[in-house]
Amino acid sequence: MSRNAETLTTLIRDRAGAEAPRLGLILGSGLGHLAEQVEGVAIDYADLPGFPHAGVSGHNPRLVIGDLGGTRVAVFGGRAHYYEQGRADAMRLPLEVLAKLGAESVIATNAAGSLRPDMPTGSLMLLSDHINFSGLNPLIGEPTDRRFVPMGDAHDPGLRAALRNAAQAEAVEMHEGVYAWYSGPSFETPAEIRAIRVLGADAVGMSTVPEIILARFLGMKAAAISTITNMAAGLSDEAISHDHTKAMAPIGAAKLERVLHRFLSESN
Repeated sequence: MSRNAETLTTLIRDRAGAEAPRLGLILGSGLGHLAEQVEGVAIDYADLPGFPHAGVSGHNPRLVIGDLGGTRVAVFGGRAHYYEQGRADAMRLPLEVLAKLGAESVIATNAAGSLRPDMPTGSLMLLSDHINFSGLNPLIGEPTDRRFVPMGDAHDPGLRAALRNAAQAEAVEMHEGVYAWYSGPSFETPAEIRAIRVLGADAVGMSTVPEIILARFLGMKAAAISTITNMAAGLSDEAISHDHTKAMAPIGAAKLERVLHRFLSESN
């Protein structure tokens, strides 16, 4: 754990209280408004030295700690991506702080492109596993043997079961599948989509995998949910763009909020 994480943990506890959050939530493109539902304290990333700039539109770079659905949570309203500064470990410090605050689990959300015709825009997909197609890793350069993190159960079975049950209770269809991480910022080519489809991917995006790796490295359980904002390149006549992603995200976000609220209420 870095010295900066220790300092930031003290700063955050001074402002938000010493009670540990049970869960961290990382919000993806167009999903940041969920943080506004937390009853607690909001801290701008700019007031947390070393936190990422999170300079992508559709993200709200604030850490909000407080009550959501009867559970104390720490909500990251924005994330930094590899493609912004060329750092796969861009979210390491925020997740170190989350672990130091005492959180046991992390749920990451993202906007993703679908490779499956039965999973159109507006769908939700619970990640059963992932493919690190980028070849990058946030633990490159970590000097200790802790860097050799086993990933067989990276997407925690218990968290996934609880999220699956929450979706069923809300009558929300939530698909399950494998997420492929591309570095971005350019979108994938049709040929790349065909390639990862052969490899077993069901959805594709530019985030989340580094955070899952870091969470496991830091001893936290992890799960992730994609909101499908488009069909992947070559699978429809949609004009894929970041503006399109932000415009389509609210369709799935409304369902995602219901699932997360139910999950939190039933985890008390």
